[in-house]
Amino acid sequence: MSLKKQITDDMKAAMRAKDVARLSAIRLLLAAIKQREVDERVELTDADVVAIIEKMNKQRRDSIGQYEAAGRQDLVEVEKAEMSVLAGYMPQQLSDAEVSSAVLEAIATVGAVGPQDMGKVMGLLKSRLAGRAEMGKVSALIKTRLSQ
Repeated sequence: MSLKKQITDDMKAAMRAKDVARLSAIRLLLAAIKQREVDERVELTDADVVAIIEKMNKQRRDSIGQYEAAGRQDLVEVEKAEMSVLAGYMPQQLSDAEVSSAVLEAIATVGAVGPQDMGKVMGLLKSRLAGRAEMGKVSALIKTRLSQ
């Protein structure tokens, strides 16, 4: 079953269960998927849907930071609830050790020797780790490894 079909089925289940918070988050996700399909006039693949979910999660993290700075704990809770629903559609996340191993392997593959090679390493890892690791953390790890 495709990820998009699973999300649609989950929306129907949330409607039947009258789970308002879950239903709201799923509807936001489906709206983003539909918008991209209409804009690009294509049927999205599971990888495309995962990319949309990653983008939505990043937006939620940014919003949480701003809401916490403003002292709006009620809005922080809403964003965290949406993130937990979205996380259910993401592939299994890699452990820190697995990410570190992938970074070291990519550095060796590319033959990176310093910070100037960071783009090459990120380019290689972006496709390999898409949806399975937070790329901000991967970038920081690469930077640390190449600066040594």
